[in-house]
Amino acid sequence: MQRLNKIIAWIGLTALSFPAVAQEKHEFSLQQTLDYAKKNNVQVKNALLDIQIQEQTNRGITAGALPTLSGSAAVTDYLKIPTTLVPAQFFGGPAGTFEAVQFGTKYNASGGLSLQQTLFDGQVFVGLQARSTSISLVQKAEEITEETIRANIHKIYYQLVVSKTQLELIDANIARLEKLQHDTKAMYENGFREKLDMDKLDVQMANLQTEKQSTLNSINNGYLGLKVLMGMPAKDLLVLTDSVSDSQVREGALDLNSFNYKDRRDYQLTQLQIKLNEYNVKRYKLSYIPVLSFNGSYTKNAQRSEFDFFKGGDWYTTSLIGLNLSIPIFDGFAKDANIKKAKLQVKQYQNQLDALKITIDSDIETARNNFTVAVSTMDYQRKNMALAENVYDQTKKKYEAGTGNTTDINTAETDLKQAQTNYINAVYSAIVAKVDYLKATGKL
Repeated sequence: MQRLNKIIAWIGLTALSFPAVAQEKHEFSLQQTLDYAKKNNVQVKNALLDIQIQEQTNRGITAGALPTLSGSAAVTDYLKIPTTLVPAQFFGGPAGTFEAVQFGTKYNASGGLSLQQTLFDGQVFVGLQARSTSISLVQKAEEITEETIRANIHKIYYQLVVSKTQLELIDANIARLEKLQHDTKAMYENGFREKLDMDKLDVQMANLQTEKQSTLNSINNGYLGLKVLMGMPAKDLLVLTDSVSDSQVREGALDLNSFNYKDRRDYQLTQLQIKLNEYNVKRYKLSYIPVLSFNGSYTKNAQRSEFDFFKGGDWYTTSLIGLNLSIPIFDGFAKDANIKKAKLQVKQYQNQLDALKITIDSDIETARNNFTVAVSTMDYQRKNMALAENVYDQTKKKYEAGTGNTTDINTAETDLKQAQTNYINAVYSAIVAKVDYLKATGKL
């Protein structure tokens, strides 16, 4: 019962910074709680945004295979027209001398379009092939985030459900003790009991009331923690509608017939990482291949002595098309280093995949053992609680008949409370063990 107390307390404290909002009431089953968290939990929301970010990254990769079109426009005002030296003999002067001449017009204007299209680039094509794998990678990461949130919600949800039973048992203990106090008072008034017996029962009642208040406080903090995990405003009222029974806890959890390593999302994620790194190897290998691209341009140019470009006059056209072939010859072995590095990274992820299989086997075996023991303990503690209740009832009858003493009834009451606590803890431990087992097998 104590496993999530620190988590709940930490989550609960963060809610203190939430702004006050209008209260709403939510009556949720476990599935409704999970659905709400999927829409509102900030980690899940950010993981979904990561998918959208990757989609935009893929659009950038796609752009490398599409044509690019750009326009240009320029106007030049030569405050001082450039001067050029020409042989003086062109103008009848002596050979070997030069005459300074200004060529051109004061105003020049130009406008044009240029087009570029990659016809073949191996690295671009590999990037296009890797787009779907990149999306799958971030989607898998989002699923892992969701799975972690689901596991925590399962545990806290059922901890709160089990707490209802704990409160019911405490209330039943209080009712029994109130009846015992009433009977003891009557016996005291008739001279069959001492004032000390009544005082001891008052102490026990105070302890029970304190235990109830402590339990209620833990439950309230648990609800606060669950709301924060769900992304629900702290002021909203949350009512849990599901219940849990011993038979529900043990139902169908140990079915291993359909297990496959690929059921685990972290295994799938590692496989995708291997695939992406294999694309990396392929990309670096294709960097040895020449890159072929097409380009073209269309330009209009005008020259004027006066700034009257839009009042008529000639605009001269220049247009061209061309092919560019870029051939890698020597890069200081950079490509070879990149290829070898990428191959080593693939081996790293393959090693991680092998290690993950071992971890998964261990997780499943550990979770199965824990669940088996937890269910057995739950059954034993349920029977022990029934036995302790029976012992208490018999001891109480002897006490009321005057053949029992205060020590016996106090011991029986203490044993009953301990048996109830053990049962509650055993039920919750079994729930946690089942959740851990389902997560270990990829079934959660």
